[in-house]
Amino acid sequence: MKPEQVQIGGIPALLYGAPAERGYLFLHGQMGQKEEAEAFAQVVCPKGYQVLSIDLPAHGERRGRGEELTPWTATPDVRAAWNWAERRWNTVSLRANSIGAYFAMLAVDRPARALLVSPILDMEGLILTMMGWAGVTEEELRDRGEIETSFGQTLSWKYLSWVREHPVHSWTCPVRILYGSEDNMTPRRTAEEYVRRHGARLTVLEGGEHWFHTPEQLSALREWEEREF
Repeated sequence: MKPEQVQIGGIPALLYGAPAERGYLFLHGQMGQKEEAEAFAQVVCPKGYQVLSIDLPAHGERRGRGEELTPWTATPDVRAAWNWAERRWNTVSLRANSIGAYFAMLAVDRPARALLVSPILDMEGLILTMMGWAGVTEEELRDRGEIETSFGQTLSWKYLSWVREHPVHSWTCPVRILYGSEDNMTPRRTAEEYVRRHGARLTVLEGGEHWFHTPEQLSALREWEEREF
């Protein structure tokens, strides 16, 4: 499936599928890129959808630009892509991975449908958990501003403060979540609480991880997409 290359205000994007009245915005996760949307496009484009996928800051074609993947840089880009999609399609739905789902919850207020894979549903809780892993207190983080960790993440007081000051949208659309039982980024209780509060549907892949990458996991992902789109 050969996509059309698109630029949305300087954001590299790909558009999959024949012209249609319905579409999905696809958002990758950390270390991902817009080309990951192809597998999802193969599922939904034959069923009358198009798929728009963008590179988030510092990812894909945007590597080496001196950008950072933060909520305050990514959220405006997601909003710009969403506005582009709304001008093109009658209905716009969302398919997002991991931190891409968090950015979407910040940027988008009313998707027609949301398919979320390993979504970050509580960013503040995740940051506090990582602080616990690193043995860092809030006072230390506030005083030092940023702290490098042994597991490759930089803890940031600015980031934590921004997250606390910018709550996510509360969606009322159909929300479907695919979650791996071994996900170490979002506790299962957090996923179950989100489902309870939002009337969402949770599918748990036993033995699945935060990153779906094995043949078995990718097969389960494809089956879930075929069922839930």
